[in-house]
Formats: sequence, C-alpha cells, structure tokens
Amino acid sequence: MSIDRKALVRRHTVVDAGRPLTVGNGEFAFTADATGLQTFAPLGTQAQWGWHTMPNPKGHEPADACTDYDGVPYPDLYPATEAGGWLHVNPHRLHLGRIGLDVPEGAALGRSAQTLDLWTGLLSSSFELDGLPYEVETVCHPERDLLAVRVSGAAGIRIAFPYASDGWHTTADWDRPERHTTTHTVSGSRCDFTRVLDADRYHVAAEWAGAARLSAPGGHVYLLRGQDLELVVGFAREPVGALPSFTQVRTAAAAHWDRFWSEGGAVSFEGSTDPRAPELERRVVLSQYLTAVNCAGSTPPQETGLVVNSWSGKFHLEMHWWHAAHFVLWGRPELLERSLPWYRSILPQARETAARQGFRGARWPKQVGPEGRESPSEIGAFIVWQQPHLIYFAELLRRARPEALADYQDLVFETAEFMASFAAGGHLGPPLVPAQESYYESRRTVRDPTFELAYWWWGLETAQRWRGLLGLDPEPEWARVMDGLARPLVRDGVYTAIGVEPYTIRTDHPSMVGALGFVPPTPLIDPEIMRATLHDVLAAWDLESTWGWDYPLLALCAARLGEPETAVDALLLETPKNTYLPDGHNQQWPGLLPLYLPGNGGLLAAVAHLAATRCFPAGWRVQAEGVAAMP
Repeated sequence: MSIDRKALVRRHTVVDAGRPLTVGNGEFAFTADATGLQTFAPLGTQAQWGWHTMPNPKGHEPADACTDYDGVPYPDLYPATEAGGWLHVNPHRLHLGRIGLDVPEGAALGRSAQTLDLWTGLLSSSFELDGLPYEVETVCHPERDLLAVRVSGAAGIRIAFPYASDGWHTTADWDRPERHTTTHTVSGSRCDFTRVLDADRYHVAAEWAGAARLSAPGGHVYLLRGQDLELVVGFAREPVGALPSFTQVRTAAAAHWDRFWSEGGAVSFEGSTDPRAPELERRVVLSQYLTAVNCAGSTPPQETGLVVNSWSGKFHLEMHWWHAAHFVLWGRPELLERSLPWYRSILPQARETAARQGFRGARWPKQVGPEGRESPSEIGAFIVWQQPHLIYFAELLRRARPEALADYQDLVFETAEFMASFAAGGHLGPPLVPAQESYYESRRTVRDPTFELAYWWWGLETAQRWRGLLGLDPEPEWARVMDGLARPLVRDGVYTAIGVEPYTIRTDHPSMVGALGFVPPTPLIDPEIMRATLHDVLAAWDLESTWGWDYPLLALCAARLGEPETAVDALLLETPKNTYLPDGHNQQWPGLLPLYLPGNGGLLAAVAHLAATRCFPAGWRVQAEGVAAMP
C-alpha cells in the first residue's frame, strides 16, 4: 500500500512553535516572528545573490594573509592580522529588508496562534496587539525572490532597510543610516526602491491591493497604512518586473509544495511500536522542508541557510555534502544540481590555488563566498575533506541520471588530478587539519587521518571508474597514488583519528568512523576493526562536544556494519547538539547557533540509506518510496 503523503506531511504541521518560522524556495527566504512578519525582531530576509563588501581603503590582498609552510603559501592569518580579518568577513550576506507591522513602541502581543502548513508553504498567524485582533498570511513565491502577505486588521505595514553587518550572527546594522542610500518612485499602488550600499546595489518593488497610502518618514523607513492589506514585495539585483498578486503567489506556492511532497521520496514510520518513531518521522519531514527552503539554491548554503548569518554568511564546502547530498537519495537530484554550476564558475580560481601551492588540478576552498576566494583561517585553509565531495556528488547524480557522466567529467577529473598530486608522496599532510578540527594547532605535523585516507582512495577509484565508463584509459598516476597511499593507523585494536601523535583526541567529530559509512567500503578499512572503533567511540567519546552531523555519521557506520539497533540509537542519541526544536531546526548553541542545517541534511541521508537497505530494528514499521541507498 502506498504512503498517504498528505497525511504523512500534515501530521507534522508546525503549530505554535514559539520560534521564528521561515518561508522560502532555496534561493530566497523570509523568516517571521509570531506576527507572520518581522514586527518585533529584525529576522532575516536573504537571497543567494544578496552579498555586500565593506570598503577596503588599505587594499588588503589575499597574499597579505598568507604564511609560508615549507614553500607553500596558506591563507591562515586570521585573526592574527588586519588583512586577514578584512578578507575573512568580506564579502558577507545582506539583510535585504525588514517587513513588519507598524505598531507603537511597547505594543503588547496578546493571544496568538501560528501554523506553518508544509503541504502549501503557507504561514498563518492570528494574534492580538494591544487587544486588537489581526490575522496574517505569509507565503513565498516558488520561483522568484518574492514575498506575499495578507494582513487582516487596522495596522499598517513597515518596510525598513538596514546597512550591512560583518558580524557573526547578524546581517544588518540599523545604526548607520548615513552609510547607505534608499531612493524610491511611487506609481499608483506600486513603489520601486533602489538600494546602494558602498559598491553594491539591489532593487526592491512593493505593490499593494486595497485602500492604502505609502509615506516615507525617513531613515530608510516606509509606512503603508490601510485596512485589510495585501502586499507583494520582490527583490532582485536588477529592477524588478511585473509583480503577481497575493492570490497568485499563494496558488503557485501551494502547487509547488504539492509537487515537492508528491514526487520526491517519502518514508513513514506509522504503526511502529518503538516510542521514538513519531519523533524521528517529525525530524525527517521537517528536515525535508528546511533543506528545500535553505539548501537548494544556486550556490552552496551557509550552515544556517537563509535564516541568520554564521561565519559572515560564508558557505563551508566541507559541509555541502551534509546540506545537499540527500536530495539525490530522496529522488530530488535537481535540487543538488542547482548549486553545482557554481563550482565550474570558480574553476579558474581553484586551479590557480593548486598551482600556487605546487599541485596539479583544482583545489576547492573551504570557507568561501560567491567569488570563490578562500577566507583566511588558521583552520579552514588546511582542511581537505571537501575535495572528494564533488566526485561524490557526481557519482550520486550518475546513478540517478546517466547523462551526468558527460556533464561532470571535467570537474571530476580536475578534482582527482589535485587529489593525486596532493598525495603523490603516499601521505596526506602536513600541513593539514582533519575533519576532526581538534588538531588545528598541530597542523604543521598532522598526517594521514583515517577518514581522509579512505575518502581519498575512494575518490580516486571512482574517478578511474568514470574514465572507464567514458571509454578512456586509466590514469597511471592516479593508480600509483592509490597503490602507495598510507594505510590508516590501528592502535589497541581501533582506528586512530590521525596517523601521528596524539593519535586520537576524544572530542569534536569522531571522524574516523566516517571511513566506513560516509565513505563506501574500500580496501583500506577492515570492517571488524571499524566495528571495534565505532563501539569504542560510543562508549568513551565526549559526546557533549560532538556536532549535529556526527549522529548520522555514526548511524551510517553502524548501518554499513549491519547493526540496525546501533544505527537508530546513534541517530537519536540524547545530547544537546542532537536537539531538534519544534520548528525542526537542529540547534547547536542557543542564541549563537540556533540552527544547523548539516544536521538536518545528514539525518535525511542516513534515514534514506537505512530505509533503502532495510536497516531498521524490530519495533519499526517502515514504508519507503523513492529513496535510494548511498553508493
């Protein structure tokens, strides 16, 4: 019997989450408070193209932030130097505009109720302000950077534009109105705004239905006053074209989300006797929504998506797998493919980085903005496990769509060429920081981390297999490197994290378990030694220090070893960073990192693999449609 998908999704409608909620389409998102708008909190309105760069009067260049490591320059002088600091935070994501109700200072929010209907993408909010009732509907267009709202009540709507911020958590600076300009032109029931922030420019258009009057009291603030308003606001780099009505946006969104839920993969745990099943199902459904809204755009996402900024809004390419690989496993490969052309756009920079450091091929950055320049960091500049990701993406897509073989062969081969060059001596590093970043202070001595060695071998072997599928001869140098690659170190019957002292620090990511689980089976890894390693981690690791994607990492390792009970237990470990809030977000640190989308995406990858391989223990009734196992 097929899954009743609407019933599955609507079992997990978000009701009165008590937290900000987001509507979006992967390219654009708007996060609202309890009023369905941004009335009480300057929450995010972000687009993948929305970036800003602070002035650079001292002309800081990447070379100013580099240290020489045995003749190889690495951009590591952050936070040590002013140049490194400027290059680290620029460019940064931009808050495009705050849209909220115009209420008196100190207005009291009374009785309220809020529902996010995942099947239609509609956020419905009802509440009282100073005793007066309001109802607000909020929805995002599925294909345009465009928000539509309907307000039933007497309050006006306030549109405000901030300056940019290069801070950790915020995208907006409301205290420097002199640093930016907003000009506007009104024509009937439409207003077009032009925004200029230093050398950056973008456009906004607002159109309303109903009797209303727009005023501009100053300070980049605009007030639309009326009764029972409908407002559509579009954002773009270039002047905004014709705008649809609120009803048209709501109808388009409903059709989009109906297709999304109906055509992709689905997993139901209804009927399971394990009491944890409803919670895992809730996490799975909400994670599909959140990653579609935040992680399916034209560039790789930042770890907090389009909700708030983290790391100045930069995307971390080692996290791209955790954000987006699951799309292919859930029958939505096109959502991953949206971001892959970006890699080709920065291919010249990636080649230049490799050549400058004495390597062949293309070296992909770690922490980066849309321009493709590595951000200076004493950690990020030395991380390498993002390199094979592009090969993994391409292999997933090839399995789903054979034409991907021709589409991505150039990126696969450029990546493999760098990997072979980097490991030409049979070792990985130094200098190197592994996925378990606890070793960053030892980057001059770290060598041969277990996870990276297995991933390196698998990546080169997959690239060789692609050559065969394309009718090409094997690449002799790749074969030589694979044959000569160091084997992971075993001590006391378990794999160590790295191949040199201190061998294994039991904090942060237990990355060695990823060498069988995240990485498919390879000759480098003995399953029985990995079994001992997995259980050693579960028994003795500082789990309080782990991160949201570590639990799927553990679960995938257990699944490859044929331990379904261990896999599900790992996926549902009760630790602070494996918390999933009422809105579905995987919180890491309250306030500082209130959401962490790699956790959501990793959960989806693990559940797809477990469901497709029937790796659930007794007590679980699993119905799965359209999901695939990992390679």
